Amino acid sequence: MGAFYCPICRKTDFSGKGHIYGKSHQSKLKVILVKFMEKVKEARRTIKNPQVEKYSPDHDEKFWCYCCALEVQKHVTDSNISVLYGGLLEHMSTPEHRTNTHKFWWDNKADPKLRDKFIIKEEETERFKTEVSKALEQFEEKEDVFIKQQAAVIRSQEQHRLEVLQSLSEPDPELVQPAEVDQHNNKHIASRSYEMDARPGPSHEDFASHSQWNEPGLGLTFIGYQDSSSSGNVHTGAVPPWLLDEPDEATGTGQQEMGPSLQEFLKHKEQEKLKKLPPNRVGANFDHSSHTDANWLPSFGRVWNSGRRWQSRRQFREEEAKTKGKRKWEDDGKATKKQKDLSNGAL
Repeated sequence: MGAFYCPICRKTDFSGKGHIYGKSHQSKLKVILVKFMEKVKEARRTIKNPQVEKYSPDHDEKFWCYCCALEVQKHVTDSNISVLYGGLLEHMSTPEHRTNTHKFWWDNKADPKLRDKFIIKEEETERFKTEVSKALEQFEEKEDVFIKQQAAVIRSQEQHRLEVLQSLSEPDPELVQPAEVDQHNNKHIASRSYEMDARPGPSHEDFASHSQWNEPGLGLTFIGYQDSSSSGNVHTGAVPPWLLDEPDEATGTGQQEMGPSLQEFLKHKEQEKLKKLPPNRVGANFDHSSHTDANWLPSFGRVWNSGRRWQSRRQFREEEAKTKGKRKWEDDGKATKKQKDLSNGAL
């Protein structure tokens, strides 16, 4: 027996064509037919009720025909309108697909009862074409209605925009009359003040100013003249108050800076370093506040933390005496115990 390549199992078998009767081959063939059957069922549902939609990149999807060993377009589209499952139904109705399906069933010894389900008859194809033509007409009518609705919305928005612009460009007649009255009052006040300027005398100024502000209809109160010659304001070219230097800044005695100074920071940093060292190290508790003469020499060698170094000699003697007494007591205790042991052994 020669080598035999099975496209269903995707492997070469050396048992010959008897491989197609094996359990492994038949199980894989069943899985393939079930997957293919689901696609065919979805396509058959659209024969009576075709689905027409706008074009989408998803409509360029393709499917693999196991009977023809060929990749075929799943939907029919013209880049504007798509007929779902049109390509699949069209392919399965061709004579080539019918011939390849019979051959596939014979070569793989599939169930003959399922063969006709993978073939589209001519009657079904004609019915599908008729239903597709009706669906296309309905789709075009819906698109026309939708376009008209959108056009009406755009026209209404444009009309509303023009009305708003027109209302803004035309003045309101109710606002024009008060403006004319104010203009007339201003002219009357100006003429009256001009007449009062012709009269001599100091009392004329007060009377003119009071009469100007007490004119009926203005509703204003005269508070007197404000003298701004010394300081000035922003309208006369003076420097604004928010740009003037503050007294503290001018004299250089400002507030204290926020945060620690550089010396305090360095001192804190040094203390943090010392915290990491062992607390019982030599010189950890040394008293740096004590002052000694530079010519002074120590009389006894010992580490000390405060005071004069000669004082450490007395401390050393005291500790040495305590240590000697403790050692002597321990030695006496050991000797007594040894004698007792010897006496017990002699007995």
